[in-house]
Amino acid sequence: MRGRSQQFKDFITFPLRAVLPVQESRWGLTSRPDERFEYVAREISGRVLDIGCGRHNSFINRYALGNGVGVDVFRYDGLADANIVEDMAHLPFPDASFDTVTFIACFNHIPKSERDAEVREAFRVLRRGGKIVVTMGNPLAELAIHRLVHLYDRLLGTKLDMDTERGMHEDEDYFVRDRVIVEHLAAGGFRDIRKHYFITQWGLNHLLTAQRHA
Repeated sequence: MRGRSQQFKDFITFPLRAVLPVQESRWGLTSRPDERFEYVAREISGRVLDIGCGRHNSFINRYALGNGVGVDVFRYDGLADANIVEDMAHLPFPDASFDTVTFIACFNHIPKSERDAEVREAFRVLRRGGKIVVTMGNPLAELAIHRLVHLYDRLLGTKLDMDTERGMHEDEDYFVRDRVIVEHLAAGGFRDIRKHYFITQWGLNHLLTAQRHA
């Protein structure tokens, strides 16, 4: 975890960090993906299921210290057969087998027609008292970042835009408003829904947490 001096440095340099064409921390600055992982890591406990894990199953391997499973519908670099689940509404895990379920920067990529089913499935695999964590950016920031990384990939030959690599489904979005996420979580049986801003990203990114009580 970052110390206070690093957090201060990251806070004052956020406009620069927001536009740098990098995914990894370097030059004494924390990358936005690493920063997002750190904020989520503060909320997790026990065995973690990371839905939409992305390249190299990074959150489970680096921040959950291997205590859990990362799954995705697309075979990104570094993912094995065990990480691929074609239908997230039918997860291959027993009831109540995880303490935390995370949707990190991916809830908007769940097709609208499938969101309720995937949230219910997250509820099913959570133990009683377990927590769900969903990250989401400010709508304008999300649109700007998606367009920027797409531009970098075209002009610089980088591979930042995972959406272009996988392809966007017509029923996906570049962002989901908080009230809609809250509605999905409540409909899925979750309670105690709370929002936590990423201060070192000037509040332009945040996460929502909720609990399974029943």
